[in-house]
Amino acid sequence: MTTLIVLSALGLVCLFSEILGFRKLLHPIVLIGLLASFVTNLMDWNNGAHLFNEMVVIDNYSVAFMGLMIGITFIWCLMSPDFFTEPSSETDHFALIVFALIGTMVMVTFANMIMLFLGIEILSIALYILAGSHKTKLSSNEAALKYFLMGSFATGFLLFGIALIYGATGSFNLAAISSMISEHHEQNSVMIVAGILMMMIALAFKVSAAPFHFWAPDVYQGAPTVITAFMSTVVKTAAFAAFYRLFIHTFSASPAIWAPTLMIISGLTILVGNITAVYQTNFKRMLAYSSISHAGYMVLAILAMNQSASSSLMFYATAYSISSITAFAILLLVSHQTGSDEIRSFNGLAKQNPFLSAVTLVAMLSLAGIPPTAGFFAKYYIFSAAIQNGYLGLVLIAILGSLIGVFYYFRIIIALFKSESEEKEIKVNTLFRVLLLVTSLAALALGIAPGMLAGLI
Repeated sequence: MTTLIVLSALGLVCLFSEILGFRKLLHPIVLIGLLASFVTNLMDWNNGAHLFNEMVVIDNYSVAFMGLMIGITFIWCLMSPDFFTEPSSETDHFALIVFALIGTMVMVTFANMIMLFLGIEILSIALYILAGSHKTKLSSNEAALKYFLMGSFATGFLLFGIALIYGATGSFNLAAISSMISEHHEQNSVMIVAGILMMMIALAFKVSAAPFHFWAPDVYQGAPTVITAFMSTVVKTAAFAAFYRLFIHTFSASPAIWAPTLMIISGLTILVGNITAVYQTNFKRMLAYSSISHAGYMVLAILAMNQSASSSLMFYATAYSISSITAFAILLLVSHQTGSDEIRSFNGLAKQNPFLSAVTLVAMLSLAGIPPTAGFFAKYYIFSAAIQNGYLGLVLIAILGSLIGVFYYFRIIIALFKSESEEKEIKVNTLFRVLLLVTSLAALALGIAPGMLAGLI
């Protein structure tokens, strides 16, 4: 709980920094605040607690995911300041990011349907604004409007589903709902079935799973690249952590209601995301469809419902977030200096900047799931957990999707070594160089020694 208090105080400091005249010190203050919140979060390890009349639960599962999201946000803050379109709005950006992070914390620790709704809304409202923060760019305004409209529909489904579950069980508490469904699983009412399915639709939208993914490519491409990086890593991790907690801790007694539908969603998401990514010529849009395909893989952890599923999901979210934030950091540099985020902007990068091309190579290999990177073991653990629960057919579809994914990831790698008639050197400052080196080494370290993280929760 101390972590939420620290982050809330940090968000207020960001809001008042312009008025009180210490905006130039805001960036180090945010970094120190995030480090402090990481430490307070770590202190909760093995110190489980139920707070606020059992509306919030602090356990190792929530501590692990909160630590991951704070860590990725710290990396995001290191890479973002130079890329704000308007320096005067830097305080607003940081404040909204911190409040969005608070929303993710609530989503990970909820033990009550009301807290789930509050967490999603705290996160979503901040993201609606951030997606449209490039005010002079039409595509950014379009992204914000589309995200807001689609997000509102998803919230409607979520609230309707919560209302139906409450009407059938008389409680918002996850443990009470789980007990009620478990005791009467053979005669679950139509309200419970409809409520579960409606909440599944809402959360499938949040994780951009097909067929509720149609907002993601346009929003990811239209939003400022720094915001897209945050959305594809921290936001997706929080959404899946909440998705897993809700369905495994609450609805696991009646998988017959939701598992068949979730199987279809997983398979469809993997195939749609990977196949559509093959046809993209824009690197940012390709990463959007890549993000959709990775959502399909992570859904497998929810279907697995065994002891290794939560650890598999945690490992996958970590490996994906590290590789994705690296890819977006590289895109920030390339697009900022070339004026384009098309794939052809990477042509000849190996000759122009060997370091940047090496980092790009590691990120693409990890996203593709090629050893010795973290992405390989991320998929291995997810697939193993799914096979243990009898989803061999779905895993074969996932392997097929991974093979398709290799094609478009390797297209970036091939572009690195193409010769260009007009070469423009991509410069990397010292901070970015260190940042990219750390994330790349982390991706390699988790691939070489996955036991550092596997089985943590």
